Amino acid sequence: MKLIDKMIAVTTDIWSEYNKHPFVKGIEDGTLDREKFRYYIIQDYLYLIEYTKVFGIGIAKAKSTEIMRLFASYVHLLTDGEMDIHRGYMGKFGVTEAELADTPRALDNLSYTSYMLRIAYEEGEAEVLAAILSCAYSYEVIARNIVKNNPDSLNHEFYGEWICGYASDEYSAENKVLIAMLEKLTAHYTDEQKQHIVDIYVACSRYELAFWDLAWNMSK
Repeated sequence: MKLIDKMIAVTTDIWSEYNKHPFVKGIEDGTLDREKFRYYIIQDYLYLIEYTKVFGIGIAKAKSTEIMRLFASYVHLLTDGEMDIHRGYMGKFGVTEAELADTPRALDNLSYTSYMLRIAYEEGEAEVLAAILSCAYSYEVIARNIVKNNPDSLNHEFYGEWICGYASDEYSAENKVLIAMLEKLTAHYTDEQKQHIVDIYVACSRYELAFWDLAWNMSK
C-alpha cells in the first residue's frame, strides 16, 4: 500500500464530513449566505499567507535543488494563482487592505497555521508536505464532489469561479506532483516514521473540518 493510500484510508470519516458540511453544500447548490462566504474568504486569505510561509520554510529545509524548486513553485502558484481567486472575491465584497490588516485570524485558523508552521520549523521536507497536503488535496476532492453532485455548479454566477479553480485538471496536476514527491521522500522511511507522517495528515484533516465549522459559524 502506498503511503498516500493509508493517509486517505485513515481520514475517510473526517473527509466525508467535508462533503456533508452545510457550508460546502451551500456552495454546491448556490444557497450559501454570501456573508458567510465573505467571512470565509477573508479568513482563508489570512490562512493562505501562513500556508505560503510553510512552503517558504520548506525551501530553506530542502536538501536538493529538486525539492527547492518544487516548494518555490508553490510559493509562486499560491501568491499569483490561488490567492488571486480570493482577491477577486474580496474585490466583489469590497474588502479593503485596511480591513484585512485589522481582521484577526479566528482561533481555529491561528491554531491550524501555528501547527503547520511548527511542523515546518521543527521537521523535514516530507513532514512539510504532509502538513500542507490535507488542505491542498481536500479542496480538489470537495470541488470535484460538488461538480459530480451538481454539474451546473460550475456555471454559478458567484460560486462557479471557486468551484472551477479547485475542480480543474490544472489544480489536480499540482496535487499529483505533491503526492508523488511525498512518496519519493518517504520511500526509505521506517514504519514509525511513516506513521508520524500519517499522524500529521490526520491532525491537519481535523483542522480542515474545524475550518469549515468556523466559516459556517463565523467564529472568532
